[in-house]
Amino acid sequence: MFNLKSFYKPTGDQPKAIEQLVSGLEAGVNEQVLLGVTGSGKTFVMANLIQKLQRPTLVISHNKTLAAQLASEFREFFPENAVCYFVSYYDYYQPEAYIPKTDMYIEKDSDINEEIEKYRNYATQMLLTRRDVVVVASVSCIYGLGDPQNYADLSRTLKVNQSYRREKLSLHLTTLQYTRTGMSLSRGQFRVRGDTVEVFPTSEDKIIRIEFNQDIIERLSIIDFVTGEVLEAPKEITIFPATQFVAPEEKLVGMTDKIEAELKARIEFFKKKGKLLEAERIEQRTRFDLEMLREVGYCKGVENYSRYVDGRERGTHPSTLLDYFPDDYLMVIDESHITVPQIRGMYNGDRARKQVLVDYGFRLPSAMDNRPLQFDEFMKNVNQVVYTSATPNDWEKKRSDMAAKMVVQQSDSLKNGYPEDGVIEQVIRPTGLLDPEIEVRPITGQISDLISEISKRTEKGQRVLVTTMTKKMSEDLTDYLKEKKVKVQYLHSDVETIERTEILRDLRLGKYDVVVGINLLREGLDLPEVSLVAILDADKEGFLRSDTALIQTMGRAARHVEGKVIMYADSITGSMKRAIDETNRRRTIQEAYNQEHGITPQSIHKEIKEQLIRTAEAEKERKVEIDREVEIDENVLVVNDKPIDTKALTAKAKKRLILMLSEKMELAAQNLEFEKAAVIRDKIKEIKD
Repeated sequence: MFNLKSFYKPTGDQPKAIEQLVSGLEAGVNEQVLLGVTGSGKTFVMANLIQKLQRPTLVISHNKTLAAQLASEFREFFPENAVCYFVSYYDYYQPEAYIPKTDMYIEKDSDINEEIEKYRNYATQMLLTRRDVVVVASVSCIYGLGDPQNYADLSRTLKVNQSYRREKLSLHLTTLQYTRTGMSLSRGQFRVRGDTVEVFPTSEDKIIRIEFNQDIIERLSIIDFVTGEVLEAPKEITIFPATQFVAPEEKLVGMTDKIEAELKARIEFFKKKGKLLEAERIEQRTRFDLEMLREVGYCKGVENYSRYVDGRERGTHPSTLLDYFPDDYLMVIDESHITVPQIRGMYNGDRARKQVLVDYGFRLPSAMDNRPLQFDEFMKNVNQVVYTSATPNDWEKKRSDMAAKMVVQQSDSLKNGYPEDGVIEQVIRPTGLLDPEIEVRPITGQISDLISEISKRTEKGQRVLVTTMTKKMSEDLTDYLKEKKVKVQYLHSDVETIERTEILRDLRLGKYDVVVGINLLREGLDLPEVSLVAILDADKEGFLRSDTALIQTMGRAARHVEGKVIMYADSITGSMKRAIDETNRRRTIQEAYNQEHGITPQSIHKEIKEQLIRTAEAEKERKVEIDREVEIDENVLVVNDKPIDTKALTAKAKKRLILMLSEKMELAAQNLEFEKAAVIRDKIKEIKD
């Protein structure tokens, strides 16, 4: 059972929103919209909804940072239940691709984050073993994942006093994609020492120890992998596969025959077209994969054969995380105005890249069936969904309107007061905070004016967000503000996921007073210390300055009692007017409610916790800050007069350092400083070696 833990009780609009959502879902309304302003406690409402319905729940967010934040919040609400985090496990991902124009083949290259992989495996295991599960996921949840039936069937349940040959267990673990080692264990590995087998699951920070007495399991133990301390001695334990992409041996045997048949047909197709190079290429690449599959049951890029692994028909979609949920699950799409279009756009981009690989003989046509869900396929997988956003799109509103009217026509089970269009408003904040004041100022002299406003806020210990139109402008403005002794950092899509969460945490801690960014500063970022949001070039109509984007951006200042928004613009566009009008409409409702109930607005105070993901790699990169201040002093690399130990850097940090040094080398050569360029060249070679 879900067991909600919270010091707070629903207040303001929250009780009404919870009641209406629950009554709608219980009456059979499949799609509803929760229009909740920033800081109104939408996550708390969702937690109460889950508590009342007692159903497994999938929460989809449009980026990893927000998903991590939501997962942390749900873990606070449900400490006794399984709250899982499921996002793309790549820190870096270069998909396989071919560029015909330059005849360039780009092999798939990725850097898997082991910590995120652990969370993904934990999520699928929890979904197959219990019902009190909340999974917070990014849009990666619509991409292909192994068949849940194969995943469950291949799991091994071990019991004390069970008859089980140790050699057979080793064979089973290999089938489950665990690798054997004689050295220290890491995730996804097992080792055998005498009558003891130790397994390090990919979903845990604990080791499973199985002790045999001849062919009988004598003892099972859960071990802390750091201290070696025995944490638990269960009578029974289940070991799940190391990855979701697994299949029973009998399926693999039939699979290779089918791949052989497709390969034969594809070679004949290319030869008839006179494409001998493509025919040779597809035969060579596929036969190598087939050999690997027959020998070890796995090959690089095995997901491209997922149609055969799953036993699916041509053109059908692969299994996804949605297939791991029971039929009665609840879905919540957070910031739906961004997340829904993102889900809709995933399929076409993936298909265009794969089509080129197939046409030029790099992949068999069956690889096209390893893909994200098409939007209509995604909607067929939805049981009941709540779209949450401060600015829902017309599409969500129309869907909820149709769903609500359909139920109302068929039954009278909906409670009085349920909105006819299925759009439930949550405008009142529990703290009594109003939407921020908005002021429009001229663009001329905007930077000087901005610095003055930043100074006023920092003197009070408050924080500032500044939004620009481009990455270049955010970086240049950051450099300029640094020269003016402002503690500032930029944040945009080139900044890695883990670094983004650290920057935002450092803003709250006061390491930075200002963060400059583009659209990443919009949806869902919970920064109660921010009292000012400055929007540069607010009158540049477009995606980043639409009424939806502006309302979301302005919402970042709605968690502080002195919240204010300054728009720098020479004219008021239609988007600006709509955003200002909607904000003022909400302020009017909020002020009236506060007066009626005698509420004095109070700023939100929120504890600053450790981020959800912290890896050894992130720690190393944090210790050595590589930025534009890298210099070479007597053949030693220094940052801020401190030497850099290049051997201590991660591969990713080295790549970044090489790029920066290459820029400096080229600049030195352009300035005819050839000796300096040669020194930098030698240093680059040294780092590469």
